[in-house]
Amino acid sequence: MKRTLLLVSGTALMLLAVGGRWDVALAAWIFPVLLLRFSRTGRAWSAVAGIWAANVAAALFWTWESALGGGPVVIAGTVAIGALRTVPYLLDRWLVRGLPGWAGLLVFPAGVAASEFLLTLVTPFGTAFGVLAVTQYGELPLLQITAVTGSYGIGFLIALAASAANLAWTARRAVRPVAVVAGVMLAVVGLGGVRLAFFSSAQHTVRIAGVGPRPELREAQRAVLGHFPDGRRGIAAAPASTVRPAMRAVQDDLLASTHREAAAGAKIVIWPENAVSAQEADEQAAIDAARAEARRDGVYLEIGVNVYSTTGPAFGKDETLLIDPKGTVLWTYQKAHPIPGSETFKPGDGRVPVVSTPYGRLANVICYDADFPAMMRIRADIVLVPSHDWREYGDAHTRKASLRAIEGGYALFRQDGQGLTSAFDRQGRVLATTDTFAAGEETTVAYVPTRGGTTVYDVIGDTFAWLCVAALAVLTGYALMRRRPGDVVPVPSSGTGGLGARRSESGAAEVSRPGG
Repeated sequence: MKRTLLLVSGTALMLLAVGGRWDVALAAWIFPVLLLRFSRTGRAWSAVAGIWAANVAAALFWTWESALGGGPVVIAGTVAIGALRTVPYLLDRWLVRGLPGWAGLLVFPAGVAASEFLLTLVTPFGTAFGVLAVTQYGELPLLQITAVTGSYGIGFLIALAASAANLAWTARRAVRPVAVVAGVMLAVVGLGGVRLAFFSSAQHTVRIAGVGPRPELREAQRAVLGHFPDGRRGIAAAPASTVRPAMRAVQDDLLASTHREAAAGAKIVIWPENAVSAQEADEQAAIDAARAEARRDGVYLEIGVNVYSTTGPAFGKDETLLIDPKGTVLWTYQKAHPIPGSETFKPGDGRVPVVSTPYGRLANVICYDADFPAMMRIRADIVLVPSHDWREYGDAHTRKASLRAIEGGYALFRQDGQGLTSAFDRQGRVLATTDTFAAGEETTVAYVPTRGGTTVYDVIGDTFAWLCVAALAVLTGYALMRRRPGDVVPVPSSGTGGLGARRSESGAAEVSRPGG
């Protein structure tokens, strides 16, 4: 009964720490304590099955609360991701008994950080799901550690706290290791506070405006395009007279909003992802109209274009262009990470464009691209992220993008069509924000620092994550070397908590206490 309560309560709290709209930061620190305690007790098969089921439940809950849809592919994906997220618990149960105290304390945190890292490498989700750092949005002193370790450092710390809590729960001589772990946590938060207080770079700013079309024009266009049963192919092949008026109405509104914000003092204007829709034959005309507006207003204009083409299998493309005040197109960028199962666009090459301007080095990715930390290691001062979300996911998705600003040392402006638009400085502070659905419009204005800074993570990349992977290999080898041929791993009792219990050759139980 006690184990069941641990599993049920741990799973319930994990549902509030999945990177969704109902996340509670504290829940992410508590659920690993309970699930780790569950996994260290009872029979091995029930521990593995229980943790796996909990992780699958969390993944399914995330897809439901984020309105991502379902189906066999989604279910298969959640089962696979649940298995990967179970590995740290399995390694902890298997290795801790064969390791001295401090080494055993590090198995679970290294496993969590390594599994989060592998999730971003082998799954199409990036940091959208399974990375605990996204649950700590707004905890800025803590999040500054990501400028060194990347997002995986937060998962390491949360798991380290869970490992220390379980040690205090079950062992008599746990004061020293628990005190050291507490000291590490305080140091991380303290140094993060120092970084926030003394390493700001807001001496020079530029006014950036994010604009989107009026909701009624967007809905009118959607109604027109929804009449074609063949989707993108049908829209691309439709007579221009049936779709062009609605598309042009949205485009004209965006151009008018750009002119309004430029007159108010904006030097950079950004449109959302897929802000303008155009059949392939009209693509150049849409771009030329934006070029003329940029020349007229003397602004840098970032536009998102949704092109409908009769060429399969994508039947179009998702692109952004940056236009300078002379009307010159500085880059054309294709989305590198189309959403799996939702977008059929051919992925771009993933080369993030960067250009020097009087307002610092500007760079650009599109929406979901910002969920991939390795791609977001950009030597830039301001990163523009045109995006397009939906009511259930827009807020959570924009919060996740704030991590990239801290990791990379740049300001980030995420202009979200139908979601939450926010601008962040390089420490993750919110400079401005607009909820599209609450405000009924998509205009956001922020004064954004024009100079970023180089971070440790920007220089060393995922070194911390690879060190965690290597540490797991070393700890596994060390535990195997220490295990004698006659050793067996008994079912742990509540008194040992599964930490360090083994049989001697005489059959008497020996208990090695972790820590000092």
